[in-house]
Amino acid sequence: MQPTAGYSVHTYEIRPRKDGRGVDLISDALPSGRLWYLEVRQAIDYAKHQSRSHDAVIRVYDVAGKLIEVHRHKGDFREP
Repeated sequence: MQPTAGYSVHTYEIRPRKDGRGVDLISDALPSGRLWYLEVRQAIDYAKHQSRSHDAVIRVYDVAGKLIEVHRHKGDFREP
């Protein structure tokens, strides 16, 4: 995905919580910077919903910090 001039790409990271209870969704695009979810799928769905007007890259990491999945979302709502 290549952003066009003046167009941003939202970047998200999904990482397991240190307490073992779910995952954190982390991004500068989020108002609080971090959200907590029980399941990875919930975090991915939320990131896609939040980025409906932007392209997004969602990276999922395992407990060791290794990248295990990458999801790309093309924003739906664009101005001509």
